[in-house]
Amino acid sequence: MKGFKTWIIVTAILLFCISAASAFSVSSVSIDPSGSLIPGTPVTVSYKVETAGVFPSSNDLQFFTDLENPKWTYTIIVNGIENLRPSTGGKTLTIVGFELNYKVSETVAVRATLEGKTPTVTETTDKTIIRIQEMDQTGKPITTTKVERTAKVINIAEVPKVIAERDTELQTYRTHIDEKAVLGIDTSAADAKYNEAKQKIDSARARPTNQYAEALADLTAAQASISDGEKSLDRAWAEYEVAAAQIPINNVDGVISWFKCNKTTADDQQLTAIITKREVAVSYISTATDQIASGEYSQARSKAQEAFKKGNESYADALARQKTLMSGWSFSFPQIPIPGGIFIVIGVIVVVLVAVGIVIYRKRSRWDELG
Repeated sequence: MKGFKTWIIVTAILLFCISAASAFSVSSVSIDPSGSLIPGTPVTVSYKVETAGVFPSSNDLQFFTDLENPKWTYTIIVNGIENLRPSTGGKTLTIVGFELNYKVSETVAVRATLEGKTPTVTETTDKTIIRIQEMDQTGKPITTTKVERTAKVINIAEVPKVIAERDTELQTYRTHIDEKAVLGIDTSAADAKYNEAKQKIDSARARPTNQYAEALADLTAAQASISDGEKSLDRAWAEYEVAAAQIPINNVDGVISWFKCNKTTADDQQLTAIITKREVAVSYISTATDQIASGEYSQARSKAQEAFKKGNESYADALARQKTLMSGWSFSFPQIPIPGGIFIVIGVIVVVLVAVGIVIYRKRSRWDELG
């Protein structure tokens, strides 16, 4: 007997929890027209709420809308028998729980129709077309049973304004592309995004007044293309700076090779410092490349410029040292290890010059005789 009572209590608690958690259900909601709306559009909403006869009498069933001039028409259906109620206005319609509280075995439903117009908005925003919820005895909503449908209401004055904004952004973007192109930066990816954005803006401008939602979608897509294009342009700029920084490194590599290929300069004391600067420049380029991969384009440009500066220092030092070493090279006669050797060398030079002079003189004399 005791176990039977416990079973009854547990069953009652479960039934109470189930009924409290699911006091109603909405089988269908029809909104005409559907999709995005412009202010002043007539809207009709039809829906059916089913309660299965267990709706708490202390609670209320509440309907709410953001539509202007709303008109509610509804009927309470009990076991298939309809009880039409008078039409009413107002943004909120409340049906007291007492009207919906029947036996568990009985089927209870509310079939309702709402008519109204979309409200005026200062900016495009989502508005509640219909919200169905249960309210407890203190007037607080039971959110677990809320059913809501919204629609985007478009401010028609916003479309021309946004088109003008996108036109300005596109022109600024074009200027950025042209500036980079003059520097020799690859702008092909940026140009492709420019064309995408322009096509979307032109599409929005050409749409009729009943396609404001589509026009705004075009303009949103145009903004995304401009943003993506600016990023691709920033990346191309960073890659250009990295490529520029590689040039002095390549140049100094050639001079370093000259040092190492000559036995007299391979171990030059200043070569180590030149190579050290070159390696620092290479490490900067490696860092810049990693920053490009992670999307840190501004930091990559800065690091590439440091690499260019350090590479140029290395190259300038290498050229200066190479010039110094080459200017110090000279050819000399072998020293004769005997006293007065220098005079003997001078005497030899004089004899050679005299002999050459005699030969030249004889040749000229012969030419004169031949007349």
